[in-house]
Amino acid sequence: MPLPRALATFNRAITNRAARLLVGRARDLVLVVHRGRNSGREYRTPVSVFRRGERYCVALTYGRGADWVRNVLAAGEFEIEMRGRRVRLVEPVVVNDPTLSWSSGFSRRILRLVDAPEYLEARAETSSDSSESG
Repeated sequence: MPLPRALATFNRAITNRAARLLVGRARDLVLVVHRGRNSGREYRTPVSVFRRGERYCVALTYGRGADWVRNVLAAGEFEIEMRGRRVRLVEPVVVNDPTLSWSSGFSRRILRLVDAPEYLEARAETSSDSSESG
């Protein structure tokens, strides 16, 4: 069971602001850049991400119902900011993997503790992807 919504609300107001300061310093911490489904406003949400080849796996500690996840799935794309650069990710899907094999050792222990086996997987957009759309 993912973390409770009340904690998500607190984290959005308080903890996420502090976490943004760690982006680029903490190994797995990045910002997901996404647009609101209704407002169109740009948001930046700190998350843990793990790379597997050309695919990126984002831990869903609040589950698939989190606003940022719903925004990303509706848009079909998003960006992550890490170490001063942006990577555009496409084809996001939610995957349930109780083994947590997609995450690192320390993070795996935390994700087991909070019972968060789901992750959002997406692939990095290639130059041929962007040339096909234009």
